[in-house]
Formats: sequence, C-alpha cells, structure tokens
Amino acid sequence: MLNPNSYDYRIDYKLLELVDLPVDPKKQTSYNEINFTKEGYILSPNKTYLANTYEEIGSDVFVPSLIGKTSLGRLGLFLQITADLGNLGAKHKWTLELKAVQPIKIYPMMRIGQVVFWSTSGEIDMRYKGKYDKFSIAKSSEIYKEF
Repeated sequence: MLNPNSYDYRIDYKLLELVDLPVDPKKQTSYNEINFTKEGYILSPNKTYLANTYEEIGSDVFVPSLIGKTSLGRLGLFLQITADLGNLGAKHKWTLELKAVQPIKIYPMMRIGQVVFWSTSGEIDMRYKGKYDKFSIAKSSEIYKEF
C-alpha cells in the first residue's frame, strides 16, 4: 500500500446514493444504501455517491489529505470532489465522495485513492472535535444544522 509519496487506501463494501434532487443544503439529504459484492457495482453518471475507506486513517501529529488515484481519474471517476483535507487528530474510516463521468464499475476492497500526510509547524494546541469526528461509516452532509 506504500507509494513513494503516499499510501493507498481501499473502498469498503457499502455505498450511499444521493436520491434527493434538487439538493437543498437547508434539509437533511436522503440516500439509498447499496451493499455491493466482489462482483462490483456500476456507478452511474450524474449521481453522487458516498462510501468509506476500509482503513482507519489519521494522526495526532500529521494532517491527512485524501486524493483519488490518477489511474481511476483517467477512467472518469472523481473522488473527494471538494473535501480532500482531513483534520489533525481525527482517526477513523473516512467518508469518500464519488462522482462518475461515465458508467464505471468499482469493487469493494479495491485501491481507490491515496492519502498523504502533511507536517504541521509550531505547537499543536488543538485537535479536531467537530461534527464528523468519530464516524467510521459513510456520513452524509450535516450542513443543514448550520441554518
């Protein structure tokens, strides 16, 4: 799983497919839960999916950044659409955001992305303790709580 500048991570066995359209940030979103098997699952274009990493990822001294693999990006799979930067101190299975440009088949436990760790500078006096801190399952947006 070790690369020259990163570690690979794998996708787990469950997907959440966003079903609320149009999406309203003021409302909690609904998802269809999909358990996919070793035979794989075909992601459809123009849909948003959430999944989680199989691995627990995090550190008390380094900041993780989760990105997609270029080999899958070249097949039309966007991973971590906007939120690639993790938080210092958060250690769990991470929610992945997936978007397919064209139909693409994915498989549980496949290497789907990479994580890099950034060094911090100065004294560490705060670790993340936010609304997504302790989840080890795919977690939908909670932005509606901010309204």
